[in-house]
Amino acid sequence: MKFKHDAMMNRRAFLRNTALGTVTVLGWPQRWSWAMEPAASGATPLKIAYYTDIHAREEWGTPEAMTMAAASIMAHRPDVVLCGGDMITDGYQSSAAMAARRWTVYRALHDAVTPAPECIVGNHDLVGVEPADGSPAAADPRADVRSAMGLSDTYRSFDRNGHHFVLLDSVQVTGGAEKYRGYIDDEQMAWLRADLNSVDPATPIILMTHMPLLTSFFQATGGVETPVPANRGVVNNRDVLSAFEGHRLLLVLQGHLHVNEMIRWRDTTFITGGAVCGKWWRGDWHGTPEGYGILDVKPDRVDWTYHTYGWTARRPAGQ
Repeated sequence: MKFKHDAMMNRRAFLRNTALGTVTVLGWPQRWSWAMEPAASGATPLKIAYYTDIHAREEWGTPEAMTMAAASIMAHRPDVVLCGGDMITDGYQSSAAMAARRWTVYRALHDAVTPAPECIVGNHDLVGVEPADGSPAAADPRADVRSAMGLSDTYRSFDRNGHHFVLLDSVQVTGGAEKYRGYIDDEQMAWLRADLNSVDPATPIILMTHMPLLTSFFQATGGVETPVPANRGVVNNRDVLSAFEGHRLLLVLQGHLHVNEMIRWRDTTFITGGAVCGKWWRGDWHGTPEGYGILDVKPDRVDWTYHTYGWTARRPAGQ
């Protein structure tokens, strides 16, 4: 009973602090709700399943995990399914032939879920940038993911139930020690501004990006002076967020960090959605177990629940 009481008190504090401007909840919540201004006419309730960082591979029984995760997601009967990237593991240093087997494992999850998941690209989904087997580097590291997932573009938008969804491609290959960074390039920024010009300012917008636009993970785990590395967040995040000025950016759904984190900044809630693979198939990561999120978006509130799906890690120690 104490847990229930504490959870109620935490929820009340969250709702109170939300009104003050900013709230951060790291490694929690598994269940939370917050109020918002009533949506514009035309926006109707929407249930969203959001999963990210699958890191599909053949080892350690993970094909079975795909089946379990899909069944768990489908039990919620979502209206929209979003996949936040890193669908496969280690594509960056893999040949297309090696990645093909991992795409097959991932597709078992993807194809078992309806409606069909809308996917974005993570850094692990870029195939053949630096193949470890010495094979030639891919001329276009996104060609493999576009082919495997039937994507014509790696960034795009769509509308559902009076909500506008924006899906960004946030990974830029840089080479060197970092290998990549979070960045929305000029071409994509121009597309984003043009896309938003066609959206009514009152329309609620849901943005999905693999690399976080806003996170407190590094300050929470390394101290307040710890910066976000360039390959862990979008370095031009302020440019991206400024493009939404004058619009109603309701939610930003992020991945990459494998933790369940929530930040409320002004009128936007940023959710880093944990990971289907948890700690890269080794169990939980900073208190976040293997799982996915369910969002119930209502006219005047949002309910968020982080769900596990019954998986027990089988990755041997040292691997």
